[in-house]
Amino acid sequence: MPATASPRRIAASLLAVIVAASLLVAGGPPAPALAEPGDEGHNQQLIQNLEAAARGYIDAKTALDVSTKRQAELRIQLAAVEKELGPLRAKVGDFAAASYQSGRLSGFGALLASANPDQFLDRAAMLQEITYQQDQAIGRLTAAEERVKSDKAAVDAEAAKQAKLSADMKARMKVAETAIIKAGGGSATGYLDPDSPAAIPAPRDKNGNWPTERCSVDDPTKTGGCITPRLLHAYNEARKNGYTRFTKCWRTQSWGEHPRGRACDFSSAKGGFAGTATGGDLTYGNKLAAFFIRNASSLGVLYVIWFRKIWFPGLGWRSYSGCCDPSASHTNHVHLSMY
Repeated sequence: MPATASPRRIAASLLAVIVAASLLVAGGPPAPALAEPGDEGHNQQLIQNLEAAARGYIDAKTALDVSTKRQAELRIQLAAVEKELGPLRAKVGDFAAASYQSGRLSGFGALLASANPDQFLDRAAMLQEITYQQDQAIGRLTAAEERVKSDKAAVDAEAAKQAKLSADMKARMKVAETAIIKAGGGSATGYLDPDSPAAIPAPRDKNGNWPTERCSVDDPTKTGGCITPRLLHAYNEARKNGYTRFTKCWRTQSWGEHPRGRACDFSSAKGGFAGTATGGDLTYGNKLAAFFIRNASSLGVLYVIWFRKIWFPGLGWRSYSGCCDPSASHTNHVHLSMY
């Protein structure tokens, strides 16, 4: 006679029946949960080095752009003043020649030779006007010559500043390149598209710099955290241009841009972070990465990581990969870090 089954065995048997029935209805086992990237398998020291180098590069590039614009304005101003100098010098020369030919006392002689008081007053007014015009011409000539001297010095100063900034940018790129090579990366072709849509530029300060921003606005990806206004602008510009798939921005982490509200992970799949992207998901990720790079200088992009590659300002794409899964190798999401 068989032994009576225990309640635990009965419950397990019932559960097996329920699971089997659900598989028959659903046509297979349930899909695994789509995990968030976590720390994405980043080399922490590498990322910190890259972030510092990228910020230094962008600061130098911004200052260089401002200096180049200022120099162009100074050159236009200098050309206008130099154009004015010729007629002014000719006019002052005419006054000098007339004064030399007639003699310094000729004006007083003309006054003394006046036939009547009215003629005297007329000649006095004429001499006063001539003297005034001469003084004005000399004053304008002197001021113009001083402006030319000042503008030339300013143009030279901007040129010296640009040389220093260019050297700083090269040094920053060298630091980033060295860090990437030490981490096993190297040069790589990446995702660029000159036909990618243009984004509306993010606000800069009156000097053309990126203003310092705090993590001060609610994260629209519903993490319960916050992001910076500049990241929100980039996020909204991406969505306006059709990149609306699952995204997560803020997250708890001891380092990096996510806890500062300056980074987002844009899933290549529609429903969340899945396996390695293929087909339409891969195309979506390629286009999204190209969009951020096409608009890097107008949005304030620090760097982009996608499909085992990292884009760095000044360097372009370089090979880069975390370890062991699609999130770590960034083959299931585009990582965007902002200045």
